[in-house]
Amino acid sequence: MNAPLTLRDIARQAGVSLATVDRVLHNRPGVRPDTVRRVRDAMERSAFQPHAAASELARARARRFAFVMPSGGNLFMQQILAHLGEMTGWMAARRLTIDTMATDVFDPTILAAKLESLVGQVDGVAVVALDHPSVRAAINDLVDAGVKVVTLVSDVPSSRRHHYVGIDNIAAGRTAGALVGRFVGGRKGRLAIVAGSQALRDHAERIFGFSQVIGSEFRQLEVLPVVEGHDEDELSERLTTRLLKEYPDMIGLYNVGAGTPGVAKALAESGRADEVVFVGHDVTVLTRRLLLNGAMDAAISQNPGHEARAAVRVLLALVRNEPILSEQETIRIDIVMRDNLP
Repeated sequence: MNAPLTLRDIARQAGVSLATVDRVLHNRPGVRPDTVRRVRDAMERSAFQPHAAASELARARARRFAFVMPSGGNLFMQQILAHLGEMTGWMAARRLTIDTMATDVFDPTILAAKLESLVGQVDGVAVVALDHPSVRAAINDLVDAGVKVVTLVSDVPSSRRHHYVGIDNIAAGRTAGALVGRFVGGRKGRLAIVAGSQALRDHAERIFGFSQVIGSEFRQLEVLPVVEGHDEDELSERLTTRLLKEYPDMIGLYNVGAGTPGVAKALAESGRADEVVFVGHDVTVLTRRLLLNGAMDAAISQNPGHEARAAVRVLLALVRNEPILSEQETIRIDIVMRDNLP
């Protein structure tokens, strides 16, 4: 088991004094902005929370959280799970256990039943949530039962969930719209949108942001009705193939969620990959390859490691009735292209 990090460890990683780290932790004046950034970056990389381990052990209270994640082959979600696995030592030092549960998040009945089954079983739940009345009711039942609930990646803001961990999805969609609009280079034509489900709040908000920018800034472009591939490769491939056949003037495509392998395959087999601007989400093994070979023009990226760590830290703060460090837990939007692949 890895020993818990100390303030001296953070000071060493950031290249500053112990006193400087203490000033940053307590928001005291006299520290330069770039030094504050270095210290906070060191904390983020190490998933550091001051005195958390000692405090938890002193309370002699074990905690159990559940992460309710989508079933299937969504590579981004698999990255989040992998980063949770890397936190095992950190969690053990805090007497914290996490159960991960694969669920069909596109089916509100199945997802709501899974959430209801967790009442009385766990202290906290992080869920990739569908914005549906049944799911909203299940979240509220968990909260009424004293369970802390965090929505992850996709929000249900009308529920009584305690916190949302994820990017601003309207801004992400607007960013995708601005990129596609500029990349088509003044050409007239139609744009396709392939989503997982418009019932997922993150997908609905991305679609809204994308359409908003195209409609206001690129009026020579027409956005086609959204098709839903349920983040499945084969279905996304069939839908994209159909769109390419039906609309020979289609010059841009925005893939809102997963299903990227299917979309990319359809584009490649159509022979029109060079003429269709393709923007999607997240940096995975697949999107990295697509960006490198030019099949994909840009990826709107969010850091899966940051999201995994933030969700755990926020739940831990909630069950301890401690403040949430909003600066630390804000998830940024990044634009990744072939030339700046991390």
